[in-house]
Amino acid sequence: MLDEKRLAVAAPAIIVEADVYAGVIAGEMTDMQVVQRVEKSSGPTVSPPRLVGTLRLRSSSPTHSVRPVVAKIQYLDGQGRPMKLEGSRTQEAFRLTRYGSEWLDPGQETIHAVDVAFPAEALTARKLTRLRLEIGYVSSPYREEMFNFVVSIRSQ
Repeated sequence: MLDEKRLAVAAPAIIVEADVYAGVIAGEMTDMQVVQRVEKSSGPTVSPPRLVGTLRLRSSSPTHSVRPVVAKIQYLDGQGRPMKLEGSRTQEAFRLTRYGSEWLDPGQETIHAVDVAFPAEALTARKLTRLRLEIGYVSSPYREEMFNFVVSIRSQ
């Protein structure tokens, strides 16, 4: 029988902002927990730890639409160095594009479920002090145009 061990990540919300010349995308990551599956009877780990949570992103630019494409997360220790994941990787990437919600017009928001690898050493050594979240996106000028045309009603 398997059991899930859940550990809450101390920060209730991490504010994420990325200012660039083409516009701004802003958001927050909430409900973060580390989940690890263990064998209930004997206790060994069945699956490596994973960070789960919710990522909310919004286009805070009044003039640009934004298409979130990819996010990369790094776990940093007390000296600001990236912690290792499985193998030699130091970051986990995940896609943000979904069909039907590609572009965020000014003020629009999107919500993404996050489920990514978490460094096992962070559970034992308690060295994790910060998360770094990089968001890759495409920005496009937002334009609204109005068209007027002449109409008439004819009697038949």
